[in-house]
Amino acid sequence: MQTYKPEKIHKIIFKLSGEVLAGEKGFGIDLDRVDELIKEIITVKTLGYSIGIVLGGGNFFRGNSKVGQQLDRVAADSVGMLATIQNALILVDLLKTKNYRTEIYSAIQLEKIAKFYTPDRAKTSMNEGKICFFCGGTGNPFFTTDTAAVLRAIELETDIVFKGTKVDGVYTSDPVKNKNAKFINDITFDEVLDKKLKVMDMTAFSLAREHNMPIKVFNIDKRDNLKEAIQSNKVGTFVHA
Repeated sequence: MQTYKPEKIHKIIFKLSGEVLAGEKGFGIDLDRVDELIKEIITVKTLGYSIGIVLGGGNFFRGNSKVGQQLDRVAADSVGMLATIQNALILVDLLKTKNYRTEIYSAIQLEKIAKFYTPDRAKTSMNEGKICFFCGGTGNPFFTTDTAAVLRAIELETDIVFKGTKVDGVYTSDPVKNKNAKFINDITFDEVLDKKLKVMDMTAFSLAREHNMPIKVFNIDKRDNLKEAIQSNKVGTFVHA
C-alpha cells in the first residue's frame, strides 16, 4: 500500500478547472483570482518542481449550458476545447510579464497560437524548465479535461496528478449536501470504487487506476494550497493503488 511521500514528488500535472479561473464571478476571467493562481504556480516552480497544467474551459463554455444543450455533442465538445485554449493564452501571457518561460501545447492543431501536442515535444519543454500548459482536452469529443489530465500525466511520466477543487478533498459523501460527510485523507482506487465515491469522471479514474497514476484532490481556493498539497501529507486526499 502506498503512502504519500512529498520527497518523491518532482514532476507533476496540475488540473485547473475553468470554474476556478472565473472566481466568484462564475463566468469569464476573474483577474484577481487568476493573479493568485499565478503566484501559486510561480511558488511551486521556484521550489524546483517540474509542472504541467491541464486547463478546463467551463468559465467560457459548458456543454450542459442552455446553448450547449442545443448543440450536437461533437460540436459542443469542440467549443469546449477552444475555451481551454483561451484560458491557456491568458495565463501564459500573464506569466510572460513576470519573465517565466512557458509553452502552450494543444491537442488540436492551431499552429499560429500553440504547438501541436506530442509527448516528446512536451517532455523536452518540461525538461528545459518551462511551465507547460496543455489545452484542447484530449483532442477528441466525449472525453473530459480530467481524462486529459490523467492521460498527459501517463504520457509524460509525471509522479502524480493534482486536482484542484472547491472542497478539501474526497469525502464519504457530498460535503455540500451532507454536513456530516467525513473527510478522507488517504484511500485506494479499489476503495473509491467499492464506496462509489466521486474523485473525477469514471473514464479518467479508470485510466489512472489502470496505469497506477496517483491522484491528489485538494482545495485550490485556500491560499498557497497547491504548494501545501505537494509538500504535506496532511493536505488533500491521496488516491493510490
